[in-house]
Amino acid sequence: MVERPFFDSSVLVAGLLDQGEASRAPMAVFDALQAGQIENPQTAWHCCLEFFAVVTRLPPGLRLDPDVALQLLEEEIVDRFEVHQMPARRVPTFFADAVAQGIGGGRVYDFHIAEVALASDPGAVVTENRRHFISLQRHGIPVLSAAELLEAAGV
Repeated sequence: MVERPFFDSSVLVAGLLDQGEASRAPMAVFDALQAGQIENPQTAWHCCLEFFAVVTRLPPGLRLDPDVALQLLEEEIVDRFEVHQMPARRVPTFFADAVAQGIGGGRVYDFHIAEVALASDPGAVVTENRRHFISLQRHGIPVLSAAELLEAAGV
């Protein structure tokens, strides 16, 4: 069992919006959360923002109306997950640390999520974009796909 798994927006989006094969494991994670087989889920406020932005800008046919996206966000994420923000103590040095690690461009968003995850003391980070969070492994935090989380949880 993975205690306090921290979910990236890639799992939130794929788990709540059917995208075919890519959604199979993330959707099973949400089923397991609902059944109590995975407990104490966490995410970042930034992941909530990404979820809303992504699902309301997809191509027609996949795109959700903002009111539907809001309902999913409230019922499936905000009401079920512990939602974290970056600790205030990290704000002054965040960008200097990003620069020191050679992080620029859009990678800064995942660096931000990784910092929030690190501060939340997760048992693992769950993402469909493992390479974006591999740096957390040096802190002893496993980085798992949704399918790997399900296997670790015995689901």
